[in-house]
Amino acid sequence: MTDTLGLIFILIGVLFDLFGCIGLVRLPDIYNRLQAATKCVTLGTCMILFGLFVITGISSAGILSLLCALFVLFTSPVGAHALARAAHRYGIKLWDGSVTDKYADIDRPEH
Repeated sequence: MTDTLGLIFILIGVLFDLFGCIGLVRLPDIYNRLQAATKCVTLGTCMILFGLFVITGISSAGILSLLCALFVLFTSPVGAHALARAAHRYGIKLWDGSVTDKYADIDRPEH
């Protein structure tokens, strides 16, 4: 039963990773691509690692997979934020269909 549940988690994680990869290819600019990479791939990778934990149980491999999931969960959004901030400061324009630019408000000098 736990093997089936773990495989379901892994399958859902692989689908999220696949959608994230499709988003990396299909979305128009770096900011939208970072969105796909951060949300889909982080959730997908964490689900794969959690599925591995469910299958292996409380063992060295299971604990290591949980620690790796926590590491991915904490570092991926921070890395994506740093990349987006650096891209904005470097002057990479947003896609024409973008609705708002919140970094422009932050980077604008005070009066």
